[in-house]
Amino acid sequence: MVANDDQRLGGKLLQQGVLTADQLGIALKEQQHSGLLLGQQLVHLGFVTDTAIQQALEAHLGHKVILMLDRVVADNDALALVPEELARRLKVFPLSWDVASQVLVLAMQTPSDVMAQDLIQSRLARPVILDVYQAAASDILAAIDMHYGNQNSVDDIADELEHNVSHDVSGPLSEQPVVRLIDAFLMDAVRSRASDLHFSPEQGFIRVRYRIDGVLQQVRCLHKRHWPAMLVRLKVMTDMNIAETRAPQDGRMSMLLLGRMVDFRASVFPTRHGENVVLRVLDRYKKQLSLSMLDVPDYPESQLKALLRQVNGLILVCGPTGSGKTTTLYAMLGELSHMGVHIMTLEDPVEYPVPLIRQTSISDAVKLDFVSGIRAMMRQDPDVMLIGEVRDDETAAMSFRAAMTGHLVLSSLHAHSVVGVIARLKELGISHAAMAGQIKGIIAQRLLRKLCPVCKTGYTANEDEIAALGVSGEGASPVLFRAVGCRQCHGTGYQGRFPLMEVLIMDDELAECLEQQVSQLHLHRIAVKKGMQTLARQAQSAVLHGLTSLEEASRVVVIYQGMV
Repeated sequence: MVANDDQRLGGKLLQQGVLTADQLGIALKEQQHSGLLLGQQLVHLGFVTDTAIQQALEAHLGHKVILMLDRVVADNDALALVPEELARRLKVFPLSWDVASQVLVLAMQTPSDVMAQDLIQSRLARPVILDVYQAAASDILAAIDMHYGNQNSVDDIADELEHNVSHDVSGPLSEQPVVRLIDAFLMDAVRSRASDLHFSPEQGFIRVRYRIDGVLQQVRCLHKRHWPAMLVRLKVMTDMNIAETRAPQDGRMSMLLLGRMVDFRASVFPTRHGENVVLRVLDRYKKQLSLSMLDVPDYPESQLKALLRQVNGLILVCGPTGSGKTTTLYAMLGELSHMGVHIMTLEDPVEYPVPLIRQTSISDAVKLDFVSGIRAMMRQDPDVMLIGEVRDDETAAMSFRAAMTGHLVLSSLHAHSVVGVIARLKELGISHAAMAGQIKGIIAQRLLRKLCPVCKTGYTANEDEIAALGVSGEGASPVLFRAVGCRQCHGTGYQGRFPLMEVLIMDDELAECLEQQVSQLHLHRIAVKKGMQTLARQAQSAVLHGLTSLEEASRVVVIYQGMV
């Protein structure tokens, strides 16, 4: 990048408010000694994320940019479409191929080279849509050298492993079957929209499963003799101690998959049959989370925005593990974040790196837990604080103390309903008076799978289903939809998820009832009377509108009319 481009990039970041003039000055001075590009220097100093740099470059250049081709994992389908000879001649690297939308994503030295794009189109057997990113020529050629010739599917590499029992490690790292197999699993998981990958050792084999839309699905079983080499590779990638086999470990890594940066949070846990590995997929390529990106129905979104107009107090999000609590909290922070607000978080661990927000992970190594972390954060002059989870009485007491001293505190809690939060806080030693004075709102959340729009099938509801949905018996029976399964949804009948949110906004009447310690049922009825839509009511509406099936709604919430 030339000096003028550096100046334009710095000016764009200043204009966006993700960088200060002082930070830019420091980066420019460091750049004189390091020789790095300005974007690389800013990321190295921790002033901005690589995603922010990428977005600024895209805004400046007018097209999309790929910065880190050295961390790319090849998409076998994309590599098969563009011959290596053509890729080298045109300095093009295929990043991903989406057969459903017929979109081929390419990295090119010059995205405006229409003749090169026409030549690629002419070499393809079908008309496709080209989605082009700009990348450095040296990075493109290095990616071609690394990945062409090694494009195999999970099944192909697994078969190769069966004939390579010794796990020979000679030759380039990228050509080793175990390395390629792990990369193939990661690519396949991201392509399948998995939120987690499970590598589970059993008596004589390794079970590989993806969690897709909240449900685990087995994708492969491998002979157990391959697990030691696979485990070492996963530990090396996630910066864990390969010599430690008897204690749990945590790690992280980032990779360029399907044309975007994806983070993985790894956990290793010793079991009777060996070390179990779970990788959480954290796709952070998109812009900072906001409520509009959550696919939240209009009613809860308006209620959430009303909550965020509070200047102090406590906002709690509750629900079981995997119900999207952290994502909702960060979407709320996205609505609050700007240069004039100081936001700090304390998490276990940090899942979404976000510019402008001071984020901290609790650590046993330095004896930083939620209690000591909240106490220290209060001396940092924050306007908004995010506490990852209220899990014990000390954390609950410190969270309420932070709210009492004028901070807006967001946190999560394990409870099944908004009124269940009251009972849980009481167990943690919080008085009803403190709850009435400091709680501004409570959100109970669940995630429902969406029916696949391609294969879902309609049918007429029977009497039991009509009763469960609270529909009047008069008139024609409603048409509901059930999951079928097709190639588009990998045979599950569902694609994606959407949230149900039960939002309680604490007003004077509810606060007075809470302080008087009325029963949970009475508090629930008052909240419903004031317009709170329950999880059951929203689930019923989603079923009637064909968004999901009655079976899926019943799996996640108690949907029958008596609980509405």
